[in-house]
Amino acid sequence: MKNDFSEIIVYTDGGSLNNPGKAAIGVVIHYKNQTKEYSRVIGENKTNNEAEYEAVIFALEKVKQLFGKKNLQKVNIVLNLDSELVGNQLKGKYKIMEEKLIPYFIKFHNLKIDLPNISINIIPREKNAAADALVKKSLFPSFLTFI
Repeated sequence: MKNDFSEIIVYTDGGSLNNPGKAAIGVVIHYKNQTKEYSRVIGENKTNNEAEYEAVIFALEKVKQLFGKKNLQKVNIVLNLDSELVGNQLKGKYKIMEEKLIPYFIKFHNLKIDLPNISINIIPREKNAAADALVKKSLFPSFLTFI
């Protein structure tokens, strides 16, 4: 894909029923005048924080897949998520106290090496409605068909 744009805006969200429980992710990627949306169930017995991390990792892997590592060297990637805990851990402001989150952080850090122009924004939940809706669609597929 030819790089004729300078910014990719990404929204991620993750959620878990009963925390831990059945978990899902939602990702929205905006570039140029296009939008791509992804959602899926990621498993059982996962926490909200694990789902949030998995959403971020999925999004960055998808961005690399769509645009290629080389094309992303001069593109700004704006990562938006509504988890204060995960966002501040990704920024290095919070220590990771939950041991099972450490591998997710390492995976994020390794992905970030190939994405030199990434910024992380912690946004209010209401500004993350599209990604949140994708999570709910995966967790409650039959419920949303009636809305």
